[in-house]
Order: sequence, then structure tokens, then C-alpha cells
Amino acid sequence: MTASAARGRSCGTCTLCCKLLLVPELNKPMGTWCAHCKQGEGCGIHETRPQACRDFFCGYLQTEQLSEEWHPVKSRIVVAGEPSGIVLYVDPGRPDAWRGEPFYARIKAWATDNLPRNRLVTVRIGKRTVAVLPDKDVDLGEMEPGDTIAWEARRDRKSTRLNSSHVKRSRMPSS
Repeated sequence: MTASAARGRSCGTCTLCCKLLLVPELNKPMGTWCAHCKQGEGCGIHETRPQACRDFFCGYLQTEQLSEEWHPVKSRIVVAGEPSGIVLYVDPGRPDAWRGEPFYARIKAWATDNLPRNRLVTVRIGKRTVAVLPDKDVDLGEMEPGDTIAWEARRDRKSTRLNSSHVKRSRMPSS
């Protein structure tokens, strides 16, 4: 099923996804403006843009439950649903934007709600990644494409303790 924008929602002048997201088809790394982006206007190659760009709709566009404060132009956060869970891509120019309200409380609620389904909530600020757990945030440092996050739950008689760690992708030596 292809994602789409909720009724009444549009990008408007927002082009933040064109800065924050990785676009392999264009060799565009995370955290840099796409060469085809016309900031505040849209895509300069809209008709021929890659499929990944055609298919992407941020969480704000898809979810009417997110208030206007979540619009990426205002929040500096692009919310994305990915197979691993919810990823919040944060503008490196405002690296702590996700810790402000109303964002942080909602992010923590997502972490709690997604835990039983084995889905993570992560924050990406450029390559820096933070795993958001219900009881703490774990800074995993810089992660490259292909790196993964491992997490575990340890239960004792009184509580469950959660933790996560950065697992680097195996890098083949160059010949």
C-alpha cells in the first residue's frame, strides 16, 4: 500500500526531507541538501524524481493526530515510519528540537507503545543516532547505512530493564 497525505495536509514550503533523508538513487547522503531541491519551493526534478522520493510522505502529512507543531517547517523534525519502527530525522541546525514539548512526551509514548511489537523509536541527527526507550535515551553515536541497532529486555522480579547498542555492519576490506 502506498502512503498518501491526509486530507488537508500538504508539504507547502517544506523541503526538509530533501535535506535530512538518505536518497541512494541520487547518491545523496543524510544531512545535506539534495542538489535538485529548491529550498522552500520543492523538487527541481519533480517529474523524474526517484521512486523513493515519490513514495515518501512524512508522518506529519500522513497522520492527522499530529498537531501543526509537528509540521517539519516548524518542528525541524521529519517523522518517518520504517520497518524497524519510528524514526525521527532532526535538522542538525536544531539538534535538540526533539527534546522540546510537545514532541518529547509523544516520542516517549511511542517508545512505550511500540515496545510490545518489537519496534524501536530512534532519533537521527545526521549520522548520530539515539535509541529512545521508555525509561531512557541511549546515544549510539554515529551510524552508517547498513549498521543496525540491537536491543534487549532484562526482567527480574521487580522490573524490566531495557538497553540498546549499535551494531556496525561488517565492512569488507578493500582490495
